Amino acid sequence: MKRNYKVASMFAGIGGICLGFKRAGADIVWANEIDKFACITYRENFGGNYLVEGDIRNISVEDIPDFDILTSGFPCQAFSIAGYQKGFKDERGHLFFETLRILEGKRPRAFFIENVKNLVSHDSGKTFRIIYDALKEAGYHIRYQVMNSMEYGNVPQNRERIYIVGFINKEECNRFYFPEPIPLTKTIDDIIDKSVKQEYKYYYDSSSKYYDALKENMTKEDRIYQLRRVYVRENKSNVCPTLTANMGTGGHNVPLIRDKYGIRKLTPRECLLFQGFPESFRIPESVSDTQLYKQAGNSVTVPVIERIALNMILVMKDFDSKRKLADESEDLDTAEIAL
Repeated sequence: MKRNYKVASMFAGIGGICLGFKRAGADIVWANEIDKFACITYRENFGGNYLVEGDIRNISVEDIPDFDILTSGFPCQAFSIAGYQKGFKDERGHLFFETLRILEGKRPRAFFIENVKNLVSHDSGKTFRIIYDALKEAGYHIRYQVMNSMEYGNVPQNRERIYIVGFINKEECNRFYFPEPIPLTKTIDDIIDKSVKQEYKYYYDSSSKYYDALKENMTKEDRIYQLRRVYVRENKSNVCPTLTANMGTGGHNVPLIRDKYGIRKLTPRECLLFQGFPESFRIPESVSDTQLYKQAGNSVTVPVIERIALNMILVMKDFDSKRKLADESEDLDTAEIAL
């Protein structure tokens, strides 16, 4: 009887990586997240039977069930070009070694890691070399690639991330390839319905210190703009700029549009749609907009994850099928000799 491959998810957030692997046919058997608000959203959509809320550093390897694939979206702020780029000097940068601890303790067949593009170049490449060498020393064969959501997920968001995939079996790694680019057919108008008036709280009016600058600079309805504290920037590529975790905390990196009713922020729902989450993804009423913006910005582009997960699982299934045929052939040869 065939079974689905089992996935354990570290730094699960609201479940973007889990959703991608689930769509690819995997079963999520364990997940961990420290942020209590992200856990509320995760449980709303996946249930809470296997989600462990708390600090991964306090979780023993022995308390994690067996699984085939480990996924990890360890915090990227330590390496982000938008942050202070402290890397391993930042406490969050140390959390990669928690991923390494679980890999070495559980020895899963494969792993999947997502992080910011700047991880590759941080500290003249030294940070990535430490990570790469540590994963190799743990016994894994590795492939990695920087991919943009608008090129690999048919999602109109300019979002570059590095994806790292590893297998214990060298043959499986050799057979694995990252997905090819696909045409971007979706536009911002497929996600944003400018004819629908949103809640008043999302609109800017004359009481805002930014209103005059927004009114002067935001002249087109077919564009997304960004408020960057002291200026307004038009995204001329006609896609959504990279969503960030701090876009709901004030005037920094806020994606804005002009609709038929005025100038407004993207709603949390629209931000999730720009990450490739389905309309059916539930948003808890008890979670504030500030937290929802943070969750969307910290999450992943689901269709990109799904495509990578599919390629991983296809390689694993193909290898298992060939190994089964080889075993059956060997058993047949043994039976014939016995006769």
